[in-house]
Amino acid sequence: MLLDNMIVLRGPNYWSTKHHQLIVMNVNFSNTQFLSQTIINDTCNQLQKLFIASNTEPPAFLIKDNNAATSLAQCLAQLAIGLQQAAGMPVTYYAVEAANKPDCYSIVFEYTDEEVGRITAQNAIRIFENCHRGETCSIKEEIATIKKVWQANRLGPSTHSIVQEALQRRIPVMRLDDNAYIQLGYGANQKRIEATVANTTGCLASDKACNKHETKHLLADALIPVPAGVIIEKEEELANAIQEVGYPLVLKPLDGQQGKGAAINIKTESEAVEGFKRAKQHAPKVIVEKYIVGCDFRALVIDYKFVAAARRTPAAVIGDGRHTIRELVEIANNDPRRGDGHCNVLTKIILDDAVDELLAKRNYTVQAVPPKGEEVWLKATANLSTGGTATDVTDWVHPANRILFERIARTIGLDICGIDIMAPDIETPIVENGGAVIEVNAAPGFRMHLEPTYGHPRNVAAPVIDMLFPHGDSRIPIVAVTGTNGKTTTTRLIARMAQQAGFNTGYTNTDGIYINTERIYKGDCAGPGSAQVLLKDSSIEFAVLESARGGILRSGLAFDQCDCAVVTNVAEDHLGLNGIDTLEQLARVKAVVPKSVKRHGYAVLNADDDLVYAMKEELSCNIALFSLYADNVRIQKHCEAGGLAAILDEGYLMIRDGNRLIPVELVENIPLTYGGKALFNVANVLGATLAAYVSNLSMPAIRCSLRNFISSPETTPGRLNFFDFGEFKVLMDYAHNPHGVRALGEFLKDIPATEKIGIVTGIGDRRNEDIIALGKEAALVFDTVIIRYDDDLRGRTDFEIGSLLRAGIQSVKRNTKVLFSTGEVESVDYALSLGKPDSLVVVLVDKVDKVFHHISQRQKARMEQKMSA
Repeated sequence: MLLDNMIVLRGPNYWSTKHHQLIVMNVNFSNTQFLSQTIINDTCNQLQKLFIASNTEPPAFLIKDNNAATSLAQCLAQLAIGLQQAAGMPVTYYAVEAANKPDCYSIVFEYTDEEVGRITAQNAIRIFENCHRGETCSIKEEIATIKKVWQANRLGPSTHSIVQEALQRRIPVMRLDDNAYIQLGYGANQKRIEATVANTTGCLASDKACNKHETKHLLADALIPVPAGVIIEKEEELANAIQEVGYPLVLKPLDGQQGKGAAINIKTESEAVEGFKRAKQHAPKVIVEKYIVGCDFRALVIDYKFVAAARRTPAAVIGDGRHTIRELVEIANNDPRRGDGHCNVLTKIILDDAVDELLAKRNYTVQAVPPKGEEVWLKATANLSTGGTATDVTDWVHPANRILFERIARTIGLDICGIDIMAPDIETPIVENGGAVIEVNAAPGFRMHLEPTYGHPRNVAAPVIDMLFPHGDSRIPIVAVTGTNGKTTTTRLIARMAQQAGFNTGYTNTDGIYINTERIYKGDCAGPGSAQVLLKDSSIEFAVLESARGGILRSGLAFDQCDCAVVTNVAEDHLGLNGIDTLEQLARVKAVVPKSVKRHGYAVLNADDDLVYAMKEELSCNIALFSLYADNVRIQKHCEAGGLAAILDEGYLMIRDGNRLIPVELVENIPLTYGGKALFNVANVLGATLAAYVSNLSMPAIRCSLRNFISSPETTPGRLNFFDFGEFKVLMDYAHNPHGVRALGEFLKDIPATEKIGIVTGIGDRRNEDIIALGKEAALVFDTVIIRYDDDLRGRTDFEIGSLLRAGIQSVKRNTKVLFSTGEVESVDYALSLGKPDSLVVVLVDKVDKVFHHISQRQKARMEQKMSA
């Protein structure tokens, strides 16, 4: 068994538009020995025994196919799911599909964490091979490793609750780092959180909350009860502080958190000295304040409204008269709700020096056996992070205290605020029962409210989302464009329409990443990484994203849903790469984009393309069609049923809504179409116009864009860019596959020229038949063909590429003049040297910017030479 490669998918993808987080293993079983059904059954039985031996529920290793290799592939997928489930992860989805090579399979399984997914894939293959060979092995270590990595990488309960609440409301979620920095929503409508701090939370307020002394001062000025206290830096200052405040005392770091370094109920000088030393380990300054007798309460205020309260109890054990304190702690830590750090609802209790000191006050050690029923406190503070427990008391809070808590949040300025109170109870006003506010916390933990140890759980994540998205607007309009040819021009035109309509527009294509007219990054940016740059940009109000096949196959889409998808066409290109060998498979890749349209959005499909038109059968969104032909039967049927379409009708671009016709513009007034001669651009215009229309862009904005969008190196680089050299003309175009060259040839039929000279090249990683087909199309268009060789031949020799192209050319027109040149710029110079009066030189370009600059320089030099003559 051989792992050919592994792919990590992070968005809607070739395998599923519902399950975004998938690992794809491409596995070759051709060298696997003993593929009998008996051996396969034995392998499955052995795998089940491994799970049982590790005290975990085994997955159902169901053999669904009589083919031996298929059965093995299914078992391997089920094993990958089973390992993750055994580690506690809620994954279920898997798929197996035969590849185009014998005994090769794509094995797909769901993951919750990317690192866990990769580890699972590697472990699953190793375990499976051992079992298949009949070797003994264990899976305990593998499960333990997967669980450890998952717990280290996953979000804590507080952040997780907010993320889950957002997902339930269909708010997009993007994790921005390896910690808890999360983006909710897209573009200009995004909000960001880190743990339970939102980007709406004021930095100044957070700083004040971290300084406990300043917080107390602000609260005292607002007549809110706080314990008396002072700040000291040196041990020599401790005696005066004790005298000023008076026993009992609390000593804690000035800017501490989670109860770290705090000592409470101090009643002697020696205890105070020890407490001071402990606090100094966490901060240079120490607060000495009055210890308030009572219960420890935490109130949570979100958006300046009280939402929940809990009574916290320090980590403790109850004696049973038989077990030692250490043993009781071990028993308590076996509670499945307890985990390390903040991963679980409760935190494991750690026995440390502070515990020893606290027990020593009762003349106990961890080896002591407390009497049955005796509660033994193990921590001085009641923080859940040190093993404490929580009881929900939200319904017990006195109305006056609710108002007080909201006043406190407003006083400090925290829109997400945790308030720590010590008081006899919370059912009577704190200002009357002798209670006091101990601390105010930015980034308060939600665990005690989400899943209290006792009492009713409170969905405190919901008011956070309510605050961040009061009107529910978390998304921006997204139009995704895919297809074989025409994607970039269509993307640019839709983006221009959105800009004209007043949106700050971001778009991606094979030339780069753009914000309005500014290119912020140069390169091939038609993949998900580039799209996410714009979706993370808080200035973007409208996004138009070119979505190429490569990015879809390598990673999936950058977004969970789009509002509109345009599919231009499906034609021969990139076949034989990444397991995509047929046009039907290529259409399945492109169909990922329209399948990701939200239910009330629109898929804009080319009704003149059979494979594109067929996509509508698998879609659950609205369908809009476009066609170059007003009498297209598919358009007629669609519109008679009340559908929406864009058509070319007697030289007019029309929107047809049912049987109602909406004139848009005369084609001759749309420069991009060259008076209707460039039919491929007419199709692009139809698709773009329809996408703009269903995106609710105004008709004046659409018309204005159509009239003023001129094909030039600035607006559409590499797409029908003409240069006038006086006695002859030069055309630069990105056509790079047979379909594109054929469409260009149809346009050039109406361009008069004494001779048409074309520069073409073959791409080394394409199939032989594709390179030959390109040569055939070139022969039908050009009188002279210059075959150029690039630096990167992608695995072939220049002789191979030249021979295949020439074979295609000569199979169509044996008298076509075939020349050769090395280098893209050099081939341009060669072609220019052949230019004759009224001839046309066509450069099928790869590196658009480089070639455009070179042609422009040559054009300028030619003009200067003429003027000087």
